[in-house]
Amino acid sequence: MRAIWKGAIAFGLVNVPVKVYAATEDHDVSLHQVHGKDGGRIRYQRRCEICGEVVEYKDIAKAYDDGEQTVVLSDEDLASLPVEKSREIDVVEFVPSEQVDPILFDRTYYLEPDSKSTKSYVLLRRTLEDTDRTAIVQFSLRQKSRLGALRVRGDVLTLQTLLWEDEVREAAFQSLDEKVRISAKELEMSSALVDSFSSDFDPSEFTDDYQEQLKTLIDAKLEQGDSLDTGETFGEESEDEGGKVLDLMEALRRSVEKNRDKKTGKGTKSDSTKSASNKSDGAGKAPAKAKSPTTKSSAKTRKGA
Repeated sequence: MRAIWKGAIAFGLVNVPVKVYAATEDHDVSLHQVHGKDGGRIRYQRRCEICGEVVEYKDIAKAYDDGEQTVVLSDEDLASLPVEKSREIDVVEFVPSEQVDPILFDRTYYLEPDSKSTKSYVLLRRTLEDTDRTAIVQFSLRQKSRLGALRVRGDVLTLQTLLWEDEVREAAFQSLDEKVRISAKELEMSSALVDSFSSDFDPSEFTDDYQEQLKTLIDAKLEQGDSLDTGETFGEESEDEGGKVLDLMEALRRSVEKNRDKKTGKGTKSDSTKSASNKSDGAGKAPAKAKSPTTKSSAKTRKGA
């Protein structure tokens, strides 16, 4: 793994130097967009709407549009913000772990000790384990202020980014206000059904049916000779061209985010400006697929089944 960021956890007078690594990765099969008629690769250009010129990614800047005026922000402008220069993960408070609502969890990162002595790292890890507490932290990563939770997973400290309070929608459904009568017998039968499905959760017992079936379909088409020569169809793709595809995905995300409803900031917890690079791990992914119908008996699929 390659570290994406270096910094230090700071609480009180204690400083714990760490390296940050992405803890998860996408296993989806990567699909390109092609012309269904002849299999030719579909590519996009970044074209300016004013002058019509194709713009190189290095010449693209971010901008804020309030509906009447546009403020252009260069990379230098954004880099000048004090919070972006900070390399500290500041511990704000230690809270009981059960008080952190799982709906707030976003991305997860592993933290590796980044000093000759790991004593302060181990001390923090042991303290969180013994007190059953979660450290709530604030830090800056990829031009975005973030709220996070320091937790323990095995022997490793993990940093989980948290959504800000105003990023969680309220479940305001009128149907939930209806009065419903549940009999004791119905509740008893429902509990018996839960007991019949009771088990200890083991994520290794589950597989992604759609991706497995997609791989099988691709292999079958290859075996039947139903394929095209990649070099002739797509052309030889250099590393630079691969980078352009990633740049395109970032530009597309920025366009989508620019048109999203503007969130209302709330004091220091305001974090409405989205960063395209925050989700760069998903660049080049195919559009989301609809899940194939499954029966209740096949909802839990074990490997090798």
